Amino acid sequence: MDQPADPQWLTWTRRLQAIAQNGLTFTRDHYDQERYEELRLIAAEMMAAGTGIQDAEKVLDLFRHERGYATPKIDVRGAVLRDDQVLLVRERDDGGWTLPGGWADVGDTPSAMVVREVKEESGYDVAPRKLAALFDRRKHPHPPIASHAYKLFFLCDLMGGEAAPSFETPEVGFFSRNRLPGLSTSRVTEYQIEHMFEHAAHPEWPTTFD
Repeated sequence: MDQPADPQWLTWTRRLQAIAQNGLTFTRDHYDQERYEELRLIAAEMMAAGTGIQDAEKVLDLFRHERGYATPKIDVRGAVLRDDQVLLVRERDDGGWTLPGGWADVGDTPSAMVVREVKEESGYDVAPRKLAALFDRRKHPHPPIASHAYKLFFLCDLMGGEAAPSFETPEVGFFSRNRLPGLSTSRVTEYQIEHMFEHAAHPEWPTTFD
């Protein structure tokens, strides 16, 4: 299993931001509101210092858009296997390859989300067969991000369609497990892809979590 990669300052910053966001959501006291806003500013300054951003106001604007009770974000990925190969798409923004997927949208079920994402990013029609894994992003060696996130990996059956690149994913292909291309590690790791092959070989396995 891959090991945690987030630096301690990032863990502290996320916790401070979550406390500030929750406090601003529920407090009705003017003085408490000022204290939580100051706490949010401190979290933004810590995040800016840790990431090398010169202007903490940019981070503060990002935090201000987060409203309501602070919860982890959800990333959904579809693992489509064919002839002992896995479907991957290349991301335009970093040039790396990943399982099709993305941030979950409000109003979609996780399974509907993965069907749509696979179709939009690769051109293939799939049917989710199993929720193979639910991982805490922090416990895998992804590059650090501001948000706490969970990653849902669905094993999917290939139903039809054909390779059709999109604007965000200009290349689509199937790759064997021992000849994977350079991965977009902010989205997927080699261990996670290998784990999908293992789940496919062992359909009796329960969902892997954490």
